[in-house]
Amino acid sequence: MDSSSEPTSGDCPAANGMPMLGLGTWQNTDPDQCADSVRTALEMGYRHVDTAQGYHNEEYVGQGIADADVDREDVFLATKVSTSNLAHDDVLETTEESLGKLGVDAVDLLYVHWPARTYNAEETLTAFDELYDDGLIRNVGVSNFEPRHLEEAVDLLDAPLFANQVECHPLLPQEEVRSVCADLDVELVAYSPLARCEVFDVPEIQSVAEKHDASEAQVSLAWLREKGVTAIPKATGEGHISDNWASLRVELDEEDLERIDGLEETKREVDPDMAPWN
Repeated sequence: MDSSSEPTSGDCPAANGMPMLGLGTWQNTDPDQCADSVRTALEMGYRHVDTAQGYHNEEYVGQGIADADVDREDVFLATKVSTSNLAHDDVLETTEESLGKLGVDAVDLLYVHWPARTYNAEETLTAFDELYDDGLIRNVGVSNFEPRHLEEAVDLLDAPLFANQVECHPLLPQEEVRSVCADLDVELVAYSPLARCEVFDVPEIQSVAEKHDASEAQVSLAWLREKGVTAIPKATGEGHISDNWASLRVELDEEDLERIDGLEETKREVDPDMAPWN
């Protein structure tokens, strides 16, 4: 890994205007820690921050954005509508509440968090179209959607479907979902891109990391980038935020990719009963 200089925001590739490396904030619910991690990441060079109504930290994320010495318009900000709020009127009402907590006039991307519970494709997505038309959201996204849900959403939406956020990492490469997203011109965003630290113990990833004088986290994030997938690893401390950011300096070759692609072990870390694959 070239360690002669640290990556800057200009070194982070973008997918249709969305930076391909972002900061995840799941479980980052301590007000000061959350705000500080967002500020730290933005001032380091990150320009993509991901949160959700269900994370119960939108206010703290918004504070971190306000505290950072970075213009709001330079930040790609995403949040998600909880499964309890997906009825038409609830989508509209709770999205405005989210904007208030975040301290912004609009978000760059709003996701349906899961196609579950109060989700009704036509009713829910009609509300997303209204928010898009009113300029309160700049892009429409979905999360944890299987191919059949993606195709239905594309058919029902007037607005373009911009992204599908799913668990994706070397132990869950999501080939079918990635292929369908590519066919539908939908970006894939990876949550839990480090498989909740499971990638650290994979010998093949350890070997590639040693070859590049990099961490296993950096190799996994670089692998996702090579697959055209945007990653949003959660990190709270400056050390982990910096380590993930340095993945932008890791360039994997064909041998590295083949070694990781050849992994036989698969593991899904997020698997609730309401998941559409269950």
